[in-house]
Amino acid sequence: MYAKQYEITLPADYDMRIIRKRVAKGGHVLDDRAGLGLKAYVIRERGAGGSPVNQYAPFYLWNDTGAMAHFLVGGGGFQNILRDFGRPVARHWTGIACHSGPARAARPRAASRRLTSMPPDADVDGTGLGLTELIAGEVEQLRRLSGQDGVHTAALAVDPHHWQLVRFVVWAESSASDEEATEHYEVLHLSAPEIGDLPEGQVW
Repeated sequence: MYAKQYEITLPADYDMRIIRKRVAKGGHVLDDRAGLGLKAYVIRERGAGGSPVNQYAPFYLWNDTGAMAHFLVGGGGFQNILRDFGRPVARHWTGIACHSGPARAARPRAASRRLTSMPPDADVDGTGLGLTELIAGEVEQLRRLSGQDGVHTAALAVDPHHWQLVRFVVWAESSASDEEATEHYEVLHLSAPEIGDLPEGQVW
């Protein structure tokens, strides 16, 4: 499993109906994309739910990194973003764990993201296993969170360049019940052609 997200921050007076219409018209294009676990077409709207910005920020969980590369640089779809918005930074994370939630069969309406930097002193006892123990705690926390009513899918992944963790949760309710989240989103559409192939639990 591999996670990817790009964030397109738009002007404060941008009419977000443009993004809503864009997703309504073209969001189905990836509904049958081979190698894609899920793509959550998510937005933040300035002034709604405490968001300081207007933002279009799709989040992906890929089962196949070759399919992800084709989408990103092989003419498989990302060229439409380049054409309309320029080239955003595409963050990416190696998957650690994923869980289906009690609301997996429901239509997602919200999502939450928690970005956290991993402490540089994780190995305080000098065994070399401090990082492993930290991740084990995060995996268990994800497992517990995924059992909450309203959770559709919950995933945890790591960026080993910046040593940053991302926890992304898709919710059936219109508001995400994740008090630790750093960002909350509205889900406009979910493409999930190979969601059944995403790992259940820790990936190793």
